[in-house]
Amino acid sequence: MLTGAETEVVLLSFQVAGWSVLVSVVPGILLGWLFARWHNPARALLQGLVMLPLVLPPVVTGYVLLWLLGRSGPLGSAWHSVTGGHIAYTTAACVIAAAIVGFPLMVEGIRLSVLGVDRRLEDVSRSLGRGRGATFLRVTLPLSLPGVVAGAVLSFARALGEFGATIVIAGNIEGQTRTIPVAVYTLLNAPGGEPGVMRLAGVSVAIALVALLVAFWLGARQRRRVSA
Repeated sequence: MLTGAETEVVLLSFQVAGWSVLVSVVPGILLGWLFARWHNPARALLQGLVMLPLVLPPVVTGYVLLWLLGRSGPLGSAWHSVTGGHIAYTTAACVIAAAIVGFPLMVEGIRLSVLGVDRRLEDVSRSLGRGRGATFLRVTLPLSLPGVVAGAVLSFARALGEFGATIVIAGNIEGQTRTIPVAVYTLLNAPGGEPGVMRLAGVSVAIALVALLVAFWLGARQRRRVSA
């Protein structure tokens, strides 16, 4: 059984991961479609920039975000001048960090799904008078929806496990930025914290396993649909 504080940590982690997926799904769909359909040498550069957080050390990603969004950073100071608030060391900073590190998984899942859509179906739609946008909404997106959901699930799972970027840009504030991995790190350095670490680790393993199984099932469903 989780304690009240641990339950708060789990709920905050779900909230952060959920919001990170919500803010990422529309740009993820657009970029996934672009990378699948756009044939231009500049695509490799843009795709590399999107995938960069996947290979960078998370602490480096967090440092870049802190430089941009910190109180003296270009975006952080501009935000403060407009709203009077700050981004760093808030729940919003957790969401941004989680969205950034999970975004490449979402985009790649959507790109592969769009590549599996038969281009002839899009050509038929265009020949019937639909524009590019209507064809995307009526044909491409519905056929690639399992890949979109799989990418969102993987992004959600990655956001739940995000630690390095979060600890740098958001810190370790109870009730605001202390997500599951941050709480585990805190308990590891606290006397008698091992039982809490075991409970939170068990929750993390269970969530990650369910997310992977869902993503694998959706991927297999997409492959069967393409084969049919």
